[in-house]
Amino acid sequence: MTNCPPGTAHKLPSAHVSARCFLAGKIIGGREARPHSFPYMAFLLIQSLEGLGVCGGFLVREDFVLTAGHCLGSSINVTLGAHNIQRRERTQQHITVLRAIRHPDYNHENFRNDIMLLQLRSRARRSGSVKPVALPQGSKKLQPGASCTVAGWGRVSQSRGTNVLQEVQLRVQVDQKCSNHFQFYDSQTQICVGNPRERKSAFRGDSGGPLVCNNVAQGIVSYGSINGSPPAVFTRIQSFMPWIKRTMRCLAP
Repeated sequence: MTNCPPGTAHKLPSAHVSARCFLAGKIIGGREARPHSFPYMAFLLIQSLEGLGVCGGFLVREDFVLTAGHCLGSSINVTLGAHNIQRRERTQQHITVLRAIRHPDYNHENFRNDIMLLQLRSRARRSGSVKPVALPQGSKKLQPGASCTVAGWGRVSQSRGTNVLQEVQLRVQVDQKCSNHFQFYDSQTQICVGNPRERKSAFRGDSGGPLVCNNVAQGIVSYGSINGSPPAVFTRIQSFMPWIKRTMRCLAP
């Protein structure tokens, strides 16, 4: 790891934990996704001091998954190619995380710089159900009004869960809608997403999943209001592209 860019690198043990009987939680106002129509989606099962938790993530190279910084644990197991996380589908690939690299300026109190790279212990095999998603190129900023998709597993209301991948279409909002709601919103490194007049949002256990606009991952589910009402705050991937590229280059096999 000589000459690597700054980042809190956590080398994780290879212990495997079963993904059965746990719910990621929740896409609100969405619908079941067509099976394997989001081949970059990753389901993360996280072991921490508090017990088992779940997050979303997404494959950005055969050996790297991108997720939220607050999804760190002592061990992380990644499932790729899944539609129903309670079933052993033939399309699924289960890979443990070798190293978790959280952004060096991540702040757990206000969720600033909420981004983390996961280096997989072995490379994912590309297939119709497993392939990376594109990341932003250039400096053109995502504009308010853009229609994007968020996907995740888990609860679809306060009382109802599901184990199949859900998707929801959300619109990017003007920054003021989030700065009015959230004290620490930062328009340079975060995106405001979800029309307050629509009961559609990503929430809690969807953390770490991607906001995909025109087939490019532009955001990462970070945080929202306690009751899940929109808008919600996403990490702006474009702002972190230099760090992402340097880190992946440095840790190349």
